[in-house]
Amino acid sequence: MRHVHAFGDDALGDLDAVALAEAIRTGQLARADVIEAAIARTEAVNPALNGLAYQAFDQARAVAAAPRAGFFSGVPTFVKDNVDVAGLPTMEGTDAWVPRRAARDGEFTRLYLGTGLVALGKTQMSEYGFSASAEHPRLGPVRNPWNTDYTAGASSSGSAAFVAAGAVPIAHANDGGGSIRIPAACNGLVGLKPSRGRLPVDKDLRRMPIRLVANGVLTRSVRDTAAFHREAERMWRQPNLPPIGDVTHPGRQRLKIAVLTRSVDRECSPEIRELTLKSARLLEELGHRVEHVENPPVPSTFADDFVLYWALLALGQLYISRRRFGDTFDPARLDNLTLGLARHARRNLHRLPLAVLRLRGVRRHTARFAETYDAVLTPTLAEETPRIGHLDPTGDYEQIMGRMRDWVAFTPLHNVTGEPAISLPLAESATGMPVGMMISADIGCEARLLALAYELEEAQPWRRIQAAADKPRGKHR
Repeated sequence: MRHVHAFGDDALGDLDAVALAEAIRTGQLARADVIEAAIARTEAVNPALNGLAYQAFDQARAVAAAPRAGFFSGVPTFVKDNVDVAGLPTMEGTDAWVPRRAARDGEFTRLYLGTGLVALGKTQMSEYGFSASAEHPRLGPVRNPWNTDYTAGASSSGSAAFVAAGAVPIAHANDGGGSIRIPAACNGLVGLKPSRGRLPVDKDLRRMPIRLVANGVLTRSVRDTAAFHREAERMWRQPNLPPIGDVTHPGRQRLKIAVLTRSVDRECSPEIRELTLKSARLLEELGHRVEHVENPPVPSTFADDFVLYWALLALGQLYISRRRFGDTFDPARLDNLTLGLARHARRNLHRLPLAVLRLRGVRRHTARFAETYDAVLTPTLAEETPRIGHLDPTGDYEQIMGRMRDWVAFTPLHNVTGEPAISLPLAESATGMPVGMMISADIGCEARLLALAYELEEAQPWRRIQAAADKPRGKHR
C-alpha cells in the first residue's frame, strides 16, 4: 500500500483551516510562509495524485502579499475546475475544446474567496462531473492518497486528494449526484452537501429543471466545515432556509435515527453493511434511538429516472459546449460515459417528462419520512472504493453505468430532494481504505447534522493518513 501525503514540520504542520486562520490572525504564522508551504506540498504530491488542473501559484503569492479580509484570510485552498476563476480556464474535466481564460470570478467563487481563502489553482475532476471516478483517457486518473492504486472518487476528486494528502486544509467541491460526499468517503474526509439554495450556484445550474448541484467544501475536521458555512452565511443568506449559525460543539438533543443499508437498486456489500451497523451501534451507545428500516422511502423508478435525467444533462452539455466553443469543440475527444449518456437521452426523450415529474415528486415521500425520523444513516457508497480502471471511461457505456449504479447507490437521492447530507470517515475497510458513513436530514437541518458530526468525531476520531502506514492491515474500525 502506498500512502502519499505531505504533512511535515513546515508552516502548515497538521493544522486544520480554523487553526491555521487563527495562527495567521495572531501573527504566529506569516501568510507568505503558509502559501509557500502549500505550494511546495502541492508540487510534492501532485506527480503521484494528478489532482491539479491549473496552477495559480504566482497569483496566490500576490494575494498573500495584499491579503483579502475574512475569517480564513491567508488560508490556502483550491477551486474545482467547473466554476470560473478570473484568469484561469474552466475545462470541466475534459480537453475537448481550446482553453479560454475566465474574465471574472463566478458567483460562487466570489463568495468562496470572499471568506479570505487564497486559491492556489483549480483541481481536476471527471469529465463534466458525470463519472464517480476521474479517469480521463488523456488527462489521466486522479489517484487516492491512501493508496494510489485506487480512485479518489469524483467528480471533486482533485480537491479531495489534496486535502487528504495535506497540501491544503480545505478545498471547494460541488455535488450533483454525490460529488462532495463520494470523494469525502474515498479519501477519509468530511463532506457536507448542503440544502438546495443554501449556497449560490452559477447561472447555468439555476436553469436546470431539477437543481441537483450544490456547492460546498471538503475538509479534515467538522469544525472547518461548520466554520466555512458560518462565514458563507454571513456573506450570502438564503431567506427561505433556517440559518445554520455558529455550530461549534455536539448537540444535546437525542435523535431518532433511521438506518438503511439498502438503496432503491440494491443492498450494499456485506462488508459495508457490517460497517454501517457498527456505526449505528455507536449512535446507540451515544444515546440516540436507532431504528432499522428495510427500504428507502422512494419509488422503485427512482434510479432509472435519475440516470435518464443525468443523461439529459450530458446532452445539454454537448449543446452548450458547441455553442460556447464553436469550431474548437471536438466531441470525439469526449469519453464514452459522456457520449453514452447523451445517446441514452436522445433515444429516450419521450420518457423524460414523466421521469422529471416523478423525480420532482420524490420529495413528498422523504418529507413524510422526516416527520418520523430526525436523521437517516446509510453508507455513503454501497461498496468499497474501487481500483483505478474499474470505471475506465474508455470502456463500454453499459458496463460503466452498471458499475457506477452498483457503487453510487445512496447519494443521488439528496440531490433530487434538496436535502442536506454529510459523509463522515467513520469506518475502514479490510484493505485499509477509508469508508464513509452518510447522515442526512430534512431540508434546512444542516445545524443538526453538524452537531451530530461533532459528537461522532469526538467519540471516534478520524484516522490520520500519517499514521495509517503503521497500522496493521485487515482490521475494521
